[in-house]
Amino acid sequence: MSRVFAYCRLASAEQTRDEQIREIAKAGFAVRSSRFVAEEVSSSVPASERQGFGKLLQKLKVGDVLVVSKLDRLGRNAIDVRATVDVLACLGVRVHCLALGPVDLTSATGQMTMRIITAVAEFERDLLIERTRTGLLRAKARGRKLGRPPALSPDQVAEVARRLSAGEAIAAIARAMGASRPTIMRARDAIAFR
Repeated sequence: MSRVFAYCRLASAEQTRDEQIREIAKAGFAVRSSRFVAEEVSSSVPASERQGFGKLLQKLKVGDVLVVSKLDRLGRNAIDVRATVDVLACLGVRVHCLALGPVDLTSATGQMTMRIITAVAEFERDLLIERTRTGLLRAKARGRKLGRPPALSPDQVAEVARRLSAGEAIAAIARAMGASRPTIMRARDAIAFR
């Protein structure tokens, strides 16, 4: 008989696992309290790097079922979710996501669903990259200077040059000008290449 586990990722301290537990129970999955794994972790952390998820992977065996309320509980993006589902499938664990209906993500139908979700995510990412590049090229063509504004004005750079030529230490110049040492060192390097 297969065991049923549930993974609940909580994005913040205000969220509780109770909401997700109720959703899972309402969907008809009987999960023992000892088989609920809940952890408070950002969705930006890949599932493979999460402490609670790692412990869960060690408990899972062939034939077990893992239930999550939403796909984002399993990973930071569609590609990460797919990799996580693939790992679980290799372990012989069936994966159910309540938000996608009664589909086992490791089944043929679930695999197709995951491919579609991944393809759409990759398409969106590629579109975003393309739009960003186009926007940067357009801004550059209009003469707009890209990147961070300089930390020091030309007058301040001249002051750095004067102080350096007088033999003053970089740390002393940084303190006097209210700048960081790396900023003064970048100004020094820029002066040297003039």
